[in-house]
Amino acid sequence: MTNASTPILGIDLGTTYSLVAVLQNGAPTILPNALGARLTPSAVSIDDDGAVLIGAAALARAITHPEATALAFKRDMGTERAYSLAGRTLTPRDLSALVLRSLREDAEAALGHPFSEAVVTVPAYFGDAQRQTTRDAGAIAGLKVDRIINEPTAAALAYGLHRRERECKLAVLDLGGGTFDVTILEIIEGCIEVLASAGDARLGGEDFVDSLLAPILLELQREAGSEQPRRAIARARAACEAAKCRLSAESEVQIVVPGLELAGGRRFDLVRTIEREQAERLWRPLLERISDPIFRALRDARLRFEQLDEVLLVGGATRMPCVVELATRLFGRLPQRDLPPDEAVAMGAAVQAGLKANDASVEELIATDVAPFTLGIASSNRLGSRLVTGIFSPILERGTVIPASRVERFTTVDENQTQIVVAVYQGEHASCDRNQLLGKYTVCGIPRSPPGEEAIDIRFSYDLNGILEVETTIVSTGHRATTVIEERPGKLRPEQVKDALAALQRLKFHPRDSLPNRTALARAEARFVDLTGEERRVLGEMIASFRLALEGQEPSSIAEARERLNALTEALRQA
Repeated sequence: MTNASTPILGIDLGTTYSLVAVLQNGAPTILPNALGARLTPSAVSIDDDGAVLIGAAALARAITHPEATALAFKRDMGTERAYSLAGRTLTPRDLSALVLRSLREDAEAALGHPFSEAVVTVPAYFGDAQRQTTRDAGAIAGLKVDRIINEPTAAALAYGLHRRERECKLAVLDLGGGTFDVTILEIIEGCIEVLASAGDARLGGEDFVDSLLAPILLELQREAGSEQPRRAIARARAACEAAKCRLSAESEVQIVVPGLELAGGRRFDLVRTIEREQAERLWRPLLERISDPIFRALRDARLRFEQLDEVLLVGGATRMPCVVELATRLFGRLPQRDLPPDEAVAMGAAVQAGLKANDASVEELIATDVAPFTLGIASSNRLGSRLVTGIFSPILERGTVIPASRVERFTTVDENQTQIVVAVYQGEHASCDRNQLLGKYTVCGIPRSPPGEEAIDIRFSYDLNGILEVETTIVSTGHRATTVIEERPGKLRPEQVKDALAALQRLKFHPRDSLPNRTALARAEARFVDLTGEERRVLGEMIASFRLALEGQEPSSIAEARERLNALTEALRQA
């Protein structure tokens, strides 16, 4: 049992924004970052002096220094992609570890004591490699992450905390910055049972922005005739991001980016008007991709739309009217947003952390989850004289409520066969080569016999922490062997975690109390790029004044100059 004085953190590690929360007095509480904000941009940048910036300052630098900034790296979790930032090479795991480290420090500053453990959320459709990489990122950030929870399940936990007396079936639609998940679940007297999950690990708000950006990039290429500088693309994309958000409240917006520096030294003033109806035509293929996982989840849950009592929307991208309209049309009822869309997942992570810590305030709440992918082994089948190999034989089907244990019986295929190789795969395809290999091991000691006469039982036991135990039993002898699939794709060994942690500690970080100043400067510099004329001159003078205040190192003067700079930057942003 965890000491109640040091609760476990609940972290929503998002594609676009991340949050950290704890369970306090029976309610989830979102903790502020160094800027006093509840949402921390999932952005990492290397400053001009080689220091690492995380959060709002890094996001602002994505416009002025795109070559030194990484965004949306959650989409590459579990892959070998490397990001080159100002001469440093960082993996998605490293970048995520930096964000998790920042969130941990924010929580420690807010509550005044250290944290060593966290529950971290992931998209329901994240595979084994992506989940394992998330755990490793937590370890590098100084956090023990035993429990990974699916994002829609977390949102349902936060929702169920206030609905524990009700009985209902509901669908949770979670459309964040980079992923979309749908989970069908049932709440009965405080017991939250997940019936099915489906999703798309590469569909989110970022894709809606890219759809607005695509025709603009084609136009810029026509203007200059070649690939455009990264800074020009970053500025255009930031303008499309702002337009996407404004289209949730307005029927028509302008995308304005003056003085874009194009390839060949040309400059171009981008001014485009886009109507919501026009944008939604661009987004139609994305909306169709939202529909597919919804139908799949309902099939897996063996339910029809009319059998659901409620539809819950979470994730910032569900604010888009076209998403609300799609959900309303499919489910035949208006969806609900009882919880803040950006915060619901983090709140649920805090509830799960409270359950893990045996917090008395949630002791009557019970939650189950389901396996997001099918788990099985590679098998062979002899057809006449031909041996067909690489057949995927499921043992634990997707949608199985976990923790779960399932067993299947297999037989030998060769004469006098004395051993078998158990290769464990994850996926939904009939051929193993289209699924993901999780691990393999050899079982020896099978008695010699004709083909098909020796039987081997293979049992999969899968727990809530995503740990898979494989047990093999040679039926004729009763010999039993058990192994845990440890060497999973991307998993770091303890010494590798130690080395990665040491590498992270060698990085130069801005002191936490200097982040408001660095963020104010980064935001002002990003706005300066987009301005012309008198407005640009005035902001330039204010930036210079703020830099002078920083050199003077007088706290009260710095605070006053920062307040003036922030006010001017915000006024020019809204102008």
